[in-house]
Amino acid sequence: MKTLKLIPILLLLILTSCSTVTVYSDYDKTVDFAPYKTYAYFKPGIDKVEISDLDKRRILRAIDDQMQAKGFTKSDNPDMLVNIFTKSREQVDVNQFSAGWGYGWGWGWNPWMMYGGNQTTVSTSTEGTLYIDLIDAKKKEMIWQGEGVGTLTRNIDKKDERIAEFVGKILAQYPPVKK
Repeated sequence: MKTLKLIPILLLLILTSCSTVTVYSDYDKTVDFAPYKTYAYFKPGIDKVEISDLDKRRILRAIDDQMQAKGFTKSDNPDMLVNIFTKSREQVDVNQFSAGWGYGWGWGWNPWMMYGGNQTTVSTSTEGTLYIDLIDAKKKEMIWQGEGVGTLTRNIDKKDERIAEFVGKILAQYPPVKK
């Protein structure tokens, strides 16, 4: 009987530990992305991002790693500018579990349920969204935007890993594959 009560908690832990980042991207279909080889950060935009400086540096390091892996070089005279934007919101999840003892169908009072067949759990998490914008440095026009949505962690040992996952999955969609 105690095993049945632990099942919802175990399922919740499994689901939250397997949380992934969902990514989306959009781009200007008239742009040829091949000539872009160098980048720099759009400092006025980066300075406006309302997150801790520590997290901001984690994001920028992860972007540097991904861009360099793609063959881009950081430059004082870049082809494109990189900007970021973040937002977050609290998620509250309420889960109810009923062991389902008793008899019959439908509504009504069930004397068997009052002996501990119901369990409600409430959990909270923070869902974060990271936008990475790529801007043509000469035209000052956005050419590509990637977005990643996922659960954030407050665990300092896992922050670097989680941010790298966000950035890696977002930038995996750049350059876009034209159809």
